[in-house]
Amino acid sequence: MNQTILKEKESVVNEVKTLVSESNAVVFCEYRGLTVKEISELRKSLREKGAKANVYKNTLVERALGETHEGVSTYLTGPNLFVFCKDATDGSLKTLTKFAKRHDVFSIKGGIIDGKVTDAEYVKVLANLPSKEGLVSMLLSVLQAPMRNLAYSLSQVASKNE
Repeated sequence: MNQTILKEKESVVNEVKTLVSESNAVVFCEYRGLTVKEISELRKSLREKGAKANVYKNTLVERALGETHEGVSTYLTGPNLFVFCKDATDGSLKTLTKFAKRHDVFSIKGGIIDGKVTDAEYVKVLANLPSKEGLVSMLLSVLQAPMRNLAYSLSQVASKNE
């Protein structure tokens, strides 16, 4: 019996290690006080962004991450929901912060962004940044502005000469 429990725990530790290695961002959230319906709603909205939300025992997560991510144990208290995001700019962090604003009992504790353990404030700052598509759009707009202004000036000169 103990061997099967050990194998189950080992498979959970390996699963967490795999999810963390495949993720650009991992966020630790306290979900105490949420209903099953609210958690399901959050999981669904995160899945739409390509993120996964799972609940694991803190001790198993610490065993999986403790050696490679120093300081992670400070966030592993109480019931935690672990959100694994493929990309920190995919909108999943924004989804988490919006959910936290709507539900007072839900809180973001911290996370691992680009391999570094971070606090909740850093996660929230990243969540407030525009998405990758938004940043590209802003860049293209800035690059187009001089050409637009030149075309407008040339059309004004041409119309004045006529």
